[in-house]
Amino acid sequence: MEHVPQILYEDNHLIAVNKRSGDIVQGDKTGDEPLSEMIKSYIKKKYAKPGEVFLGVVHRLDRPVSGVVLFARTSKALSRMNELFREKKVNKIYWAVVKNPPPEEHGTLIHYLVKDEKKNKSRAYDHEVPGSQRCWLDYKVLAKSDNYFLLEVNPLTGRHHQIRVQLSTMGCPIKGDVKYGYDRSNEDGSIHLHSRRTEFLHPVKKEIISLTARVPDDVIWNFFEKIQVND
Repeated sequence: MEHVPQILYEDNHLIAVNKRSGDIVQGDKTGDEPLSEMIKSYIKKKYAKPGEVFLGVVHRLDRPVSGVVLFARTSKALSRMNELFREKKVNKIYWAVVKNPPPEEHGTLIHYLVKDEKKNKSRAYDHEVPGSQRCWLDYKVLAKSDNYFLLEVNPLTGRHHQIRVQLSTMGCPIKGDVKYGYDRSNEDGSIHLHSRRTEFLHPVKKEIISLTARVPDDVIWNFFEKIQVND
């Protein structure tokens, strides 16, 4: 049965979906069908479009991560959204579930990241090293359960695996993220990192767009979402 992505927002310029963990945003060497192609098929069927459907990838999420992903439906919207991202005018809030308590209830993490292309992994340093890129994020503890903490994370830069490696370096690897130090993987191959909310000024309509993605349907995510919604 063909999967139809959960649409969070749609107009003539943009389309946003709630990505499932395991989906890839754009085609890669695995050959698995990417989210971009699923969206193209959806648009082609819904609007009975002849020929090729234009869809621009505005940004990406790692394969095991879920949540808000934006695509552009026109080249004009794509170039304008790219500009908003470059100018850091897109506010992205993530939720992360970790087992270890962070040293403070809230704080800012600044590191220098070096990407290892061969291992598809980044390493964080507390000082500048050759080939490194400065990265920083703000975090705060939103809630806790018997075994886990829910963190809200606001990345102020967009580096490779930034949230994953920075939280791990702080001593708080994300649940299921064995690549960055968690002790065991999640059964479905996901990690407990979710792009919860994205806000930006619409590149054409010039109105504030705020998108919120429901968390994946599992016991831990559902527990934390229920607490947040009821607060």
